[in-house]
Amino acid sequence: MNRPTELVPHRYVAIGGRGPEDVVADARGRVLTGVEDGRILRVDGLSDPSAARVEVLAETGGRPLGLELLPDGDLLVCDAERGLLRVGADDGAVRVLADSVAGERLRFCSNVVALSDGSICFTVSSRHYPLHHWMGDLVEHTATGRLLRLDPGSETPEVLLDGLQFANGLAASADESFLVVAETGAYRLTRYWLTGPRAGHSEPFAENLPGMPDNLWRGTAHAPILVALAGPRVPPLELLHRAAPAVRRSAARVAVRAPFRPTGTIGVLAVDDTGRIVHHLARRRSGFRMVTSVCETDDRLILGSMWEPGIAVCEAPVLE
Repeated sequence: MNRPTELVPHRYVAIGGRGPEDVVADARGRVLTGVEDGRILRVDGLSDPSAARVEVLAETGGRPLGLELLPDGDLLVCDAERGLLRVGADDGAVRVLADSVAGERLRFCSNVVALSDGSICFTVSSRHYPLHHWMGDLVEHTATGRLLRLDPGSETPEVLLDGLQFANGLAASADESFLVVAETGAYRLTRYWLTGPRAGHSEPFAENLPGMPDNLWRGTAHAPILVALAGPRVPPLELLHRAAPAVRRSAARVAVRAPFRPTGTIGVLAVDDTGRIVHHLARRRSGFRMVTSVCETDDRLILGSMWEPGIAVCEAPVLE
């Protein structure tokens, strides 16, 4: 991998809420995000932070994470407490699409993609740990993440893939023949085939990443997939992952009670449909911490964060 390009946030925009975990941009360049108090916000006027406008689109009553805009303007929301939701563009009405799978309550829904056939695919990061104990899953290395699909008109999701290490961001290939899933706990992206001779099978797509992949964003079908790196690789954690399950469980019990402060190392990757990294942006001492999402609009990269009380605006590189 070539030496990374510097990732420099030029502006910070306070949005009146903490933890804009995922950011997505609409056709008008406005950015939508969900914050920890359950609100879905839309931010306009990002070219001038002093004039940026924030409006509340909806309140989910839970904790919104991954977002996906639909062609009709409605919004799909992975809510860590309520499941898979659909939010009306006009009235902000919140409708639960799915809140359980195989009789088990959905917890920690993470990211979502809508396919052209009307089906909805989404991830669940952990079956053991809720969002506020996310560190416990990364430490214990539970491999209980899932990839699910909800067919049009159905209320019951199907499990496509199980045993994922903290399943997180999700994106479709340009031709929708496969999905790319971020496994945060394994520093990798995994491909799940939807069509073709390997339909229903998974395989590594990009491994040994320089950090922990979080949310994924694809602005157009033929643009590269942008990968937010929520944190750098942690060698002691990788060593712990090779320990016995009982040791990992004990360490996880400590981790969920320990104070947490993210490092200043942030990063973004651009990956093409062959799994090749075509761009690597990074910064070691950033004032904007824990980049959990990235999107592109008006030749700018917008960074979201589970940690920060706002979003960051960066100049976008020329992506191959």
